[in-house]
Amino acid sequence: MTDLALDPAAVLPGDGCAGTLVGRAALPAGPTLVAVRDDGVFDLGALAPTSAALMELDDPAAAVAAHAGVRVGALGEMLDAGHLLAPVDLQAIKAAGVTFVASMLERVIEERAGGDPGAAERIRTAIGEEVGQGVEHVRPGSEEAERLKQSLIGRDLWSQYLEVGIGPYAEVFTKAQPMSAVGAGAEIGLHPESGWNNPEPEVVLVVNSRGQIVGATLGNDVNLRDFEGRSALLLGKAKDNNGSAAIGPFVRLFDATYRLEDVRNATVTLHIDGPDGFTLDGASSLTQISRDPADLVAQTLGRHHQYPDGLALYTGTMFAPVDDRDTPGQGFTHKVGDVVTIASPKLGALTNRVGLSTEIPPWTFGTGALMRNLAARGLL
Repeated sequence: MTDLALDPAAVLPGDGCAGTLVGRAALPAGPTLVAVRDDGVFDLGALAPTSAALMELDDPAAAVAAHAGVRVGALGEMLDAGHLLAPVDLQAIKAAGVTFVASMLERVIEERAGGDPGAAERIRTAIGEEVGQGVEHVRPGSEEAERLKQSLIGRDLWSQYLEVGIGPYAEVFTKAQPMSAVGAGAEIGLHPESGWNNPEPEVVLVVNSRGQIVGATLGNDVNLRDFEGRSALLLGKAKDNNGSAAIGPFVRLFDATYRLEDVRNATVTLHIDGPDGFTLDGASSLTQISRDPADLVAQTLGRHHQYPDGLALYTGTMFAPVDDRDTPGQGFTHKVGDVVTIASPKLGALTNRVGLSTEIPPWTFGTGALMRNLAARGLL
């Protein structure tokens, strides 16, 4: 928990509670599935004990609308007390990488820089001149992509990141363990040995075990650029640390007000306020994504791989901060105390403060603890 003061009006989507918003709250009895409505926050435990169970219903949004629930407080009270948790629980937390041209090229730059931010600008210029325009409109897996691949191999510019960026198969990896994500207002974590890192503002798809996308939320796929740049085999170290996955503030379920087409047309913004007075703004438009969200889900879940409790899937970002923060040519990296806000008009705003993964509160409440808690409450 941090001392962040979160305004309910800023946290909510632009149309307020017009859609079906569900989250999880740390109530005295334990973590509880809740609905966020105009007149408060309502306990949905009698409808579904977990977020994952709710997503398995035939029509989650209709079920939530039909369930009155018990009012447990106002949204402002929940935010002030730091009671808002990540809105997913038992779902696997997966992430798709290299889904935008801009981020794909930044991964190539990281690889060639070997994790050295000082070399990145020179390599960025060279790579951009060679392939920037050549890959912008290429459809992954197409004949055109294969021709471009052969051309880049001939110029000694091929990369494992280009393979997943324009090749037939998406990069999908495990971002974090179920129950480990933090929610709005919580501290996010950086590995203390990282000196080059950044936030990644993304839309997170919420998918049930049948592969149906039932809603979406926001996520910060906290990334250590130096670790991954040294070796792609360090992806787990670069991506999965205490507090490195933030998701929230709520899942907006698909209903008459919000559809998959809204996801496809979403713009995600990022704003950073640093303790040193530094500010940074950026934006990522899903209209520029190289792989459709439905395709990313199909590549993740199917006959080749099942997820009995469903999954939350980060869809990737086109935002890679390159602005110099301190030393010219060194680009951007986080400082402890940075406040990061990721927002999208129909999903609200996810705000977190940056700390070290070794210093922020440890993750201690896992799946076993949740099952024991729900059983004691008679919800299983």
